[in-house]
Amino acid sequence: MSTVHEPAVHEPAVHEPAVHEPAAEEAELRSLYADIDAAGLRPLWTITEQLLTPTPRPKAVPWLWPASVTRPLAERAIRLVPVERGGERRVLSLTNPGLGGRPYAAGTLWGALQCLGPRETAPAHRHTPGAIRFVIEGEGVWTTVDGDACDMRPGDLVLTPGGAWHDHANGGDGHMFWFDGLDLPMVEAFDAVFFEQHPELNQPVIGAHNRSEAAFAADGGASPGRTMVEGAVAGPLDPTPSPLLIYRWDATDQRLMELAAQGERPLVSVEFTNPHSGASVLPTLACAMHRIVPGGASRPVRRSGNTVFVVFRGEGHSVIEGRRFDWRAGDMFVVPSWSAAEHASAGGADLFGIGDAPVLRALGLYREEALPGPQEVTGVFDPEGLTR
Repeated sequence: MSTVHEPAVHEPAVHEPAVHEPAAEEAELRSLYADIDAAGLRPLWTITEQLLTPTPRPKAVPWLWPASVTRPLAERAIRLVPVERGGERRVLSLTNPGLGGRPYAAGTLWGALQCLGPRETAPAHRHTPGAIRFVIEGEGVWTTVDGDACDMRPGDLVLTPGGAWHDHANGGDGHMFWFDGLDLPMVEAFDAVFFEQHPELNQPVIGAHNRSEAAFAADGGASPGRTMVEGAVAGPLDPTPSPLLIYRWDATDQRLMELAAQGERPLVSVEFTNPHSGASVLPTLACAMHRIVPGGASRPVRRSGNTVFVVFRGEGHSVIEGRRFDWRAGDMFVVPSWSAAEHASAGGADLFGIGDAPVLRALGLYREEALPGPQEVTGVFDPEGLTR
């Protein structure tokens, strides 16, 4: 009998999936992250929510620096701290508690109180950050900008564009106080800060004082429309600074009175402009004056970009992100980017403001949003807490 051999049947090979113990997998993951960190890398999937936020999350917080605290300190500094080479300036910089001790009012703005005593001069220097001076109190001081001595009086705005030689001199017998505003944090972020001392302690003054002002007047500059715009600059951008170095309070006050007399709004504003182009006074900084009419309360608005305010006259309060800040003449406060802010005054007040809007507009980043009604006040800022 023959034997029949059945063909061999080969079962397909079955490959069992590898089994990873949870502990082993966790160890591998820890090793991956350690190696990523050692290579100077960060895994985006762990930090996306920190980087791409639905709205701006500035590190700076709303804050107020009261004149009742800053002024006595400035007067003590006049008495005890000389102005000389090395220190260069007698300045108290606004330090926002949200910025980890950095001497900045906001992430993009430097704000400070500068002071000079009788017959003092601050040495000449120049730097790439642009600066402005808004005079709070005093007479007899001038700032010389590239040889043009600009006389300073309360309410005046003086420009010192980036790269311009500048120094300050007090020819009078009293103290002088003004607000310094700079784009220093921005320029630092661009790794573009340069600083140079003038070869002499003070630069020579060329000709009569206020040359840019005289040249502007001779060029038909009598119209306020050439130096300021109602509201805020919305269109023109100019990489060059204004050739006019000083904007006088008398003209600003007159224009604000005209706008307030129309009786339509609780707050009227003007932004100072480059008379040649209509752009903001400096390519990085917008400077404006705001008048709250007696009994006026503005509508709350959010704006991208930071603003520092100086109370020039009057008293009132602002609500910033639900917190009430009571202020009076000489106080300074900051509204960080995209913080809802509204301002009110029973007796009327004037606020000077400096912001970074020109840069945001140039980059297509500027936004604003009006809220439908007043904010609910959930807290009150206590300035006395600064002294405890």
